Amino acid sequence: MGQLAAIYRKELQHYFQSMTAYVMIGGFLALSGYFFFSVFRYYNYLSYQAGRQPYIGETLNLIEGVMRPLMGNMSVVLLFVLPLLTMRLFAEEKKQGTFELLLTYPLSDFAAVMGKYLAALTVFAVMIAGTLLYPAMLAIFSNPEPGPVVTSYLGLFLMGTSFIAMGIFFSSLTTSQIVAGAATFGVSLFFLVIGWAAPFAGPTVGKIIAQSSLLDHYDSFSKGVISLPDVTYYVFLTAFFLFMTLRSLESSHGRS
Repeated sequence: MGQLAAIYRKELQHYFQSMTAYVMIGGFLALSGYFFFSVFRYYNYLSYQAGRQPYIGETLNLIEGVMRPLMGNMSVVLLFVLPLLTMRLFAEEKKQGTFELLLTYPLSDFAAVMGKYLAALTVFAVMIAGTLLYPAMLAIFSNPEPGPVVTSYLGLFLMGTSFIAMGIFFSSLTTSQIVAGAATFGVSLFFLVIGWAAPFAGPTVGKIIAQSSLLDHYDSFSKGVISLPDVTYYVFLTAFFLFMTLRSLESSHGRS
């Protein structure tokens, strides 16, 4: 645990001393704030229309009208932000020549991977914690259901853990941060949108495709439901890419 904690502190210091964390967090909060303003403004417009056409008001609620669109937009923003957060974790050390030194230290691969992973996860947690201001503002003016808000954030956090695991894996494969970031973005996008093809495939293939989609597994969380298969999917995806990162480091040991 001491080795893991040392790597964790080192990476966390790098994030905040190099301004990386501030830029990532600031950019994410700015974009999510813009989306919150846009979605909430449209919801207010519909509420105004409901005064003239009562049937519109029957379908209006803060969860469906504000929180679900907001969280969906935030998941897309993460698709761009998290690859930038993870692309340097191993690629930078490889390019600077310090990766070989890392392999010679009395440090387990598990501690190296998990220390870097948890540091990126901490920055990500700070990102989404900053957006808790939005449901808090809704609670001041109205009374949104707390259940769907909590589960939506849980689902978003689990999705982020998967993106970060993908990012650290691709960073371990290359010396180029750009290549690592682009690969992470491409694979994350694939898992995000693959469910769109499900209706056009056969029943069996379509079901398999739907079960591979990050968005399909997030849907239950956004409705206030915590489903064991959905949680298992995110945990498995995260564990798989972390395992592949360990295998990548093992192969680097062999080459060195």
